[in-house]
Amino acid sequence: MKHHPVFQTTRLRLAGLYAGTMGVILTICAIGFYEAMARSHISELNHRIESVAGTLHDGLEASLQEPGKLEPIVQKFVPSLCVIGSRCTDQSTALHYLSVFQEQGYYIRFLDLSGELLATGGQNPLELPIQIETEPWQTLAASDGNRYRQLSLLLKTARQQPWGYMQVGRSLSELDGHMVWVRWILAIGLPSAMLLVIMASWWLAGQAMQPVYRSYQQMQQFTADAAHELRTPLAAIQANLEATLTPDATDTDAWDTLRTVERQTGRLSRLVQDLLILSRMDLQGLTTRSTPCQLNDLVTDLVEEFSALALASRLSLTANILVHTPVIVIGSEEQLYRLVANLITNAIQYTSADGQISVSLQREEPYGIIQVADTGIGIPSLEQPRIFDRFYRVNSDRSRHTGGSGLGLAIAQAIVQRHQGTLQVESEVGQGSRFTVKLPMKRSRD
Repeated sequence: MKHHPVFQTTRLRLAGLYAGTMGVILTICAIGFYEAMARSHISELNHRIESVAGTLHDGLEASLQEPGKLEPIVQKFVPSLCVIGSRCTDQSTALHYLSVFQEQGYYIRFLDLSGELLATGGQNPLELPIQIETEPWQTLAASDGNRYRQLSLLLKTARQQPWGYMQVGRSLSELDGHMVWVRWILAIGLPSAMLLVIMASWWLAGQAMQPVYRSYQQMQQFTADAAHELRTPLAAIQANLEATLTPDATDTDAWDTLRTVERQTGRLSRLVQDLLILSRMDLQGLTTRSTPCQLNDLVTDLVEEFSALALASRLSLTANILVHTPVIVIGSEEQLYRLVANLITNAIQYTSADGQISVSLQREEPYGIIQVADTGIGIPSLEQPRIFDRFYRVNSDRSRHTGGSGLGLAIAQAIVQRHQGTLQVESEVGQGSRFTVKLPMKRSRD
């Protein structure tokens, strides 16, 4: 597959599509994670600012008398408050209120209705702009670059007259520093994850292409084998015809040629028929009527039919029915006949004279089991996994001499699979082979 440009291009496109899709998903997840974390921190900060501002707001409003005038009670609530225009001795950057010490980073500002700054307290930001917005929450940036989260509340006097504004805020430097680290982690982690995704995509694309490539190789091999099998009889026919169509040819030569053409045409016909059966099975287009089939009669009839062929080859062919009740399966009787016939034919082809072939039938719930055993040449263990491949022969010369095309076992395997059964082989070189077919029997309720 490495050296095939079509499969390499397809693998590259498949890997690119997978990596691109995963890249988009990871990017969206990273952005969503970042936004969710930022919103979570902002929400927590808003809750803490709102708690401080709400406590001060509820405590101050009942004590305010005149709009825009800081009453002495205000400095009791906020001991660290510094009034604009006066000298402030408290240099603490922590916000104190109601005698409770608050952590660093908070500040408080009081403004009159026109937006003029009246007093500040806590960690007073440098040159922080004063904004009175319709929205209570603002995010402001000071001249030093630090950002602040601020809540503005309208204060009213005891007589419910607008007094001015109170602004409570906190620095976002801690949050910004934390989010910088998050961005760095994402900036490094996302490309690293993408690199791993690309590598995994290339590997997964290769794994996904393996079955396709194997099928492609099998198709190429099948095409080459089919062409070779078809070419052999055609070449024999052509050679004999050319030899006969000479002025010196006699009637005897003509009759010999016709007999050769007949044999080769029969071989071509069987080969084409086998190829068509396999092709239709591959396409799941071989529609046959499924009926109850009794394996007892099928095995007995096949042994009787092949007895003459076995006798001509000086072989002993026997049937061994090990059950006394009918073994019935649901399927195509024609296909099951072809299945057992192929196994018997295969045994005859690969068994030497004076050998023995037995066809047995037994029951092993929930299967009916047919075994075809011979005392033939056997199959080497390394070749046993390949004997069901199309056009594969253990002994090519012998099979060609007997007219085999190497499709019998492949057809048998296909028929067994269509009947939800299994076909297994046990063999030893020089000792013979035993093919075991397991077919699910008809259930009693059927």
